[in-house]
Amino acid sequence: MLTPFTMHTKNNSSLSEKVKKEHPNLVKIDNHLNQLVQKIELLNYINPINIEQEKRNFFASKYNINPKFKYRRIDFDAHKMQQELFSQPIDTIKDAESRAFYRDIIYDYSGLIQCIETISQPQKFYFNALKSFGTPKDKDVENARFILHFTDDAFDPELQPAYNVNDAIDYFRDFMKVYDFPFNIKVSTKITAAAMVQNNTQTLILKKNHLYSANQLKVLANHEIGVHLVTTFNGLNQPLKIFHNGFPQNVETQEGLAVFSEYMSGCLTLYRLKELSYRVLAADSLRKGFDFCDTFDLLHNQYKLNREEAYNISLRAHRGGGFTKDYMYLTGLKKIYNHYKNRESLDNLLSGKVTLEYNHIVEKWKNEGLAAANTYENYAFAENRNTNSKLEFILDNLK
Repeated sequence: MLTPFTMHTKNNSSLSEKVKKEHPNLVKIDNHLNQLVQKIELLNYINPINIEQEKRNFFASKYNINPKFKYRRIDFDAHKMQQELFSQPIDTIKDAESRAFYRDIIYDYSGLIQCIETISQPQKFYFNALKSFGTPKDKDVENARFILHFTDDAFDPELQPAYNVNDAIDYFRDFMKVYDFPFNIKVSTKITAAAMVQNNTQTLILKKNHLYSANQLKVLANHEIGVHLVTTFNGLNQPLKIFHNGFPQNVETQEGLAVFSEYMSGCLTLYRLKELSYRVLAADSLRKGFDFCDTFDLLHNQYKLNREEAYNISLRAHRGGGFTKDYMYLTGLKKIYNHYKNRESLDNLLSGKVTLEYNHIVEKWKNEGLAAANTYENYAFAENRNTNSKLEFILDNLK
């Protein structure tokens, strides 16, 4: 089920002839990489295609038999793509900073290819995931436990699941009226999250059999549309294609921005922060050698999460063979929160799939005519609508 929007998108994506002449090799390599990396979107491959069946089997086994997940086949030649990546004449880029940046791009995308081609080979995939995403540090685990020690807020009716996927589609269509970019909505049973954005097809994918609460609809709108789709379309409207394809190691920044958007829009809750904290513990359990049953036991029996939540968080951590990415939502949130508290602009970070650590590159390229002003903005960032002092205390005191 695909529901396309037919609005017209703006386009700022042309480089002046003067800039092309000043940076001919950079522009050429950027275009070559764009042609190469269209299929390197890890989330297209990492989500199992038999999630619901394996959940039924796991529950029927009384949580004693590890799920046997299946994955979609890779539709590109990984070895050939690696060769083409490393054959790019990076040394012909005259500017030293830009040359170093594109060299980092090559290694980053090479790592993602290695992740994709070793999905379902647990030991190989896990070590490739470690290279690309790292693992929680001790302070990250301490931050998660710090959050979990807070007493739950009083029950909020807005947290009660009550809306089906068709209700969610209507809600997101209404939310989208403030933007004029075209996008697709797709419904699927093969995603681990309640919703996700597929960058290369500009698609918002919703989980078919999921029941959404009123709060979750607000969270997902500000997270998926307010950041992930905004950066997708801002990236498409940049002169250099790397803004859309993604800077090196951009996950932490992009997920941090997305959760920060939840905070600024006033829909972040302690419940949601605890969910992100459980994800940190699940990612950390991989380092300890836990299998799926062990991680589920940690969350369900020790931390008393209900079995659906415990299963979903365990699934997110163990998909592919051990996927550590989920700890970055919390670390990214803290970095973006600190950036905001220091009164630093978030504009460059919304210009595409950008990494905080490469903020200086965006600024440099703007001055050189290689980057443009943002086409779209995140409206939640204009005013802090958070009214929960407990959340502010937590974010101020994370290490």
